[in-house]
Amino acid sequence: MKSIIHIILLGVLMMPGLNQAQAQEKTDKTKTIEVEVRGVCGMCKERIENGALIKGVKYVEYNKETEKLKVIYKSKKVTEDEIHKAVAAIGHDTDKVRASDAAYGKLPDCCSYRGDIEKH
Repeated sequence: MKSIIHIILLGVLMMPGLNQAQAQEKTDKTKTIEVEVRGVCGMCKERIENGALIKGVKYVEYNKETEKLKVIYKSKKVTEDEIHKAVAAIGHDTDKVRASDAAYGKLPDCCSYRGDIEKH
């Protein structure tokens, strides 16, 4: 009988440590980054936020004044590079990936931010 009580007490004493380890593991999976993204207007803001909101991304917020995109994402589901590529695919340059000329060319004229390419 004493050994059963000892096992139960040992289990109860170990529980807080297990919960802390699980909480740490959960926070390690979620990352926050700030990405520089070129954009000029409210339509850009909406497009950039929607473009960055891919599977694994939990939160996005674009500040057009600072040209910074805040992204909170699950690192086990999506990589930082995939987020950059998703934003570039909709026509907006990031600090790591330049949008293709074709993707940039599809942006409305009010969203032009490059001086070196004619928009079609």
